[in-house]
Amino acid sequence: MLLLILLVPAILLGQTKIESIEEIQLKTIQPGTVSQFWLHLTDDGMSQPVYVPVIIAKGKTTEPVLGLTAAIHGNELNGIRIIQRVFEELDLETLEGTIIGIPGLNTISIPNHERRFIDEEDLNRNFPGKENGNRSQQYVYQINKKILSQLDYLIDMHTASFGRTNTLYVRADMENDATKTMALLQDADIILNNKGVPSADEKIAATHTMRAEAMLQGIPAITIEYGDPQVYQTDMIERGKIGVENVLSWLKMTPQKITPVGDQVICKKSYWIFLDKGGYLEVPVELNQLVKKGELIGRLRNPFGDIIQDYYCPEDGIVIGRSSNPVNMSGGRIIHLGILNN
Repeated sequence: MLLLILLVPAILLGQTKIESIEEIQLKTIQPGTVSQFWLHLTDDGMSQPVYVPVIIAKGKTTEPVLGLTAAIHGNELNGIRIIQRVFEELDLETLEGTIIGIPGLNTISIPNHERRFIDEEDLNRNFPGKENGNRSQQYVYQINKKILSQLDYLIDMHTASFGRTNTLYVRADMENDATKTMALLQDADIILNNKGVPSADEKIAATHTMRAEAMLQGIPAITIEYGDPQVYQTDMIERGKIGVENVLSWLKMTPQKITPVGDQVICKKSYWIFLDKGGYLEVPVELNQLVKKGELIGRLRNPFGDIIQDYYCPEDGIVIGRSSNPVNMSGGRIIHLGILNN
């Protein structure tokens, strides 16, 4: 009787067995449907498969294929909910093309509340990966082979990391017509002009991000940072959904009109400003604040409350991200400073 009682809630919630697959085969998916899969990428230490969740919405046609990826860093959760929201409100009767959503790429680290992969590597700095490489390299290789290869366009979703907060900002090559348009369609605070790809001499040897790998493969791709780590932020999620829906409209995958977005600050470059001493940090500037050269951006105290050092802005700019953790050793971050286009 107890077993029956425990099973009833799951049945009432409509939970069903989700198919496990070795590869995504878009041609086998029926038009006008949403399908859910567990995609096998690698195996764990108990000889069990490691899967990533895949949601595929296929309209009247297969192409174009828009990819939505989230949480390649295991603590970047807002993008997961954005992808879920996009699929929740999708009208299959009017959809043209295909949407592939991956609401959680780093399935090893997400349930463990970790940013990096199991070997402490940053998956997003290991593309294109290696078929016979180490753990991170093989995992990335499978993402490249089984997911990126399916896409015509990519929106890669991130947040700040532990101890930091972010605005909603986009990294995009603003000299590329497609990625420039994709960026401007987001309800972003800031757009950072960033090619993100290695130079011609580095293309073979260098490891790089998923966005860079996509661009090298001819897939227009943007990276979007949606706020803070390890949380769901309603405002960020709703603004993120609007941005994705605008891209779907621009690609003529959906018939709805593009939703107007707010004014965006365009930055030509950005960089982090670091501490050269350790202590307790106060950051007196806020996200999206315009700051002037010489303005106080950080105050560092020792455990007794004495001021060790004040830090000042090296040039005019805007605060893209900032430290939210007062405790910092030498080399800790103060602010992520964006330099505006003139």
